[in-house]
Amino acid sequence: MGVGKAAKALTAKNTCKACAYGMGGQKGGMTNELGEFPSVCNKSVQAQSTDIQPAIPGAIFDHTIDDLAELTGREMEKLGRLGTPLFRRAGSNRFEPLDWDSALDHAAHRLAETEPARSFFYSSGRSSNEAGFLFQLLARAYGTNNVNNCSYYCHQATSEGLATTIGKGTATIELEDLTGADLIFVIGANPSSNHPRFIHMLKACRERGGQVIIINPAKEPGLVKFAVPKSPVSMLKGGSEIASDYLQPRIGSDIALFKGLAKAVLAQGTADREFIATHGAGFAAFEADLKALSWEEITEACGLSRTDIERVAAAYGRSNNAVFAWGMGMTHHVHGVANVEAIANLALLRGMIGKRFAGLLPLRGHSNVQGIGTIGVKPVLARDVLEKMEQAFGVTFPEEKGLDTMACMQRAAAGAIDAAVIMGGNLWAATPDTAFSTRAMASIGFKLYLTTTLNQGHVHGLGEGEVMILPVTARDEEWEPTTQESMFNFVRLSDGGINRIDSVRPESWILGQLGRRMLPNSPIDFAAFSGHARLRDAIAAIVPGMEELADIDVAKREFHIRNRVLHAPSFGTPDGKAHFVVTPVPRAEPGRLMLASVRSEGQFNSIIYEETDSYRGKAGRLAVFLNAEDMAERGLVEGQGVTVTSDVGQMQGLATRFDLPRGSALAYYPEANVLVGTAVDPRSKTPAFKSVPVEVVAR
Repeated sequence: MGVGKAAKALTAKNTCKACAYGMGGQKGGMTNELGEFPSVCNKSVQAQSTDIQPAIPGAIFDHTIDDLAELTGREMEKLGRLGTPLFRRAGSNRFEPLDWDSALDHAAHRLAETEPARSFFYSSGRSSNEAGFLFQLLARAYGTNNVNNCSYYCHQATSEGLATTIGKGTATIELEDLTGADLIFVIGANPSSNHPRFIHMLKACRERGGQVIIINPAKEPGLVKFAVPKSPVSMLKGGSEIASDYLQPRIGSDIALFKGLAKAVLAQGTADREFIATHGAGFAAFEADLKALSWEEITEACGLSRTDIERVAAAYGRSNNAVFAWGMGMTHHVHGVANVEAIANLALLRGMIGKRFAGLLPLRGHSNVQGIGTIGVKPVLARDVLEKMEQAFGVTFPEEKGLDTMACMQRAAAGAIDAAVIMGGNLWAATPDTAFSTRAMASIGFKLYLTTTLNQGHVHGLGEGEVMILPVTARDEEWEPTTQESMFNFVRLSDGGINRIDSVRPESWILGQLGRRMLPNSPIDFAAFSGHARLRDAIAAIVPGMEELADIDVAKREFHIRNRVLHAPSFGTPDGKAHFVVTPVPRAEPGRLMLASVRSEGQFNSIIYEETDSYRGKAGRLAVFLNAEDMAERGLVEGQGVTVTSDVGQMQGLATRFDLPRGSALAYYPEANVLVGTAVDPRSKTPAFKSVPVEVVAR
């Protein structure tokens, strides 16, 4: 990046663009809400390095789209920033640059002539609260509730599972609570790769005598020992011990393990009976279900011994303040909601929700994915929120229930979607079953993308229809201040204001211009309303808990969203109680390997920054990680070419030995999406990216 550009990007008062663990904002670019400095990680630098690139040279667009489609994801990112609107005419094999007025006029015309019910609007988690609010407002004023975001492919199961148990959908703790926890569970997540700043809290927990218990099928080196960049001592001694205990259940068997831990807690007499009697509901059925479940069933399902489970249960029983953190290893299953409910059950069993230094922490991925959901980028809004929006803007929104992300893609594959507006992300690469994803995207007659860089989703799945790609400002380039929400329900203010490429435009400005052209008779003055102060006023008046947003740009006072952090046992369920939920143990598929797709250290979501994984022995993107005994049983040796086959697809890879339980396998996302089916959890509508039955044979 260069020292000058790097310093400017990393120290400006803007929220980090990477994960939702959060840093930056008004305390400074490398400072978190506790005032810790430097709070920076490789993910931050990787994200900034992409945005600091110059614009893509015009000569690149002399190449055909077929030429561009030969590039890897990393090669496309390295082309540079998108600096001009691009248009692909129907059936053409080239992108042509357009001026802004022509691009906006044509996009608005195409959307205006489309039946709203035959469209959908999709947002990634990198947009601001202001742009997200205007995005969903435009969609609903246009006439569709098919408004969704990337959470349906990541943490929607968390929102559903927490709603049934504690009546909330987000973390129950704030960042400061981690400083007083004496036990932190890290479940189905690899923060050494995906949330590196969280590792600092794990290290600190160990140093004050606490415990860090990892539950993950893969023995990730970065969760055993990690060189914490913030700590010179940690770097000099080659890393700090992270895990105090490490359980490796078979992929997809976590519910059996959680029920085993709960069964052991009850047997060891460490359940908080007073908390359960005062604040719990449904405990009798929960306890009866555990009594009926034998230890043989538990150990057979998860592959762990009773001794291992009882040891960890005893450690939990000794703790005073336990935090349960989990990632998409829990949500990416057809029983993902039940996984989250089982975690909540375990926390409630010892009264670990509703007090300081203890609670639940879903490890959200993108920097504002939680905020995008908070301000309404989702297909179904609460009735009172909808009514407030209609009254505020003098409009009537459609009453039809909107479609989730996968339902939109399935509707597209059936030929029932004529237009899509996609703000950020890479929906083509993020969707399971790559053949299906390509077919679905290709069937959409007009696709409008708002993006900072080109990615593979802009050159694959185009079909014969039209494609418009509009270049947007990065967060620190916004013309006006914006806000973002962390996984701790903390809202930050980003100043923006850096000028790198004159020809890019803020998302809110683009949406305002589209609204003005698409809906000229609407009572909403879209052009004027794209101003961020007016958007924040509307959000503060309409969205519960966001009242302090109204004057954040003046007061510079960042805040926690009201009624989310639980430092007292006050639950959001109708009866005010925390509910224990009976979670059946999923049935395994004997004789097949269970594959989970994972991310490498050198990637963020579907963005590939590095082709090899520094935390997994420099493995390449086509590595297929296998248990040593499973490899021997199949006659495979390290580095051998293999064919991996699932019910929906096939991929070629390289056999790579890794510390996994027998019957488990890993491969990188999004390459492994060719193996993942489109079946979803019936409650969260989240695909099973992490429990795919496969066969692996030598090529």
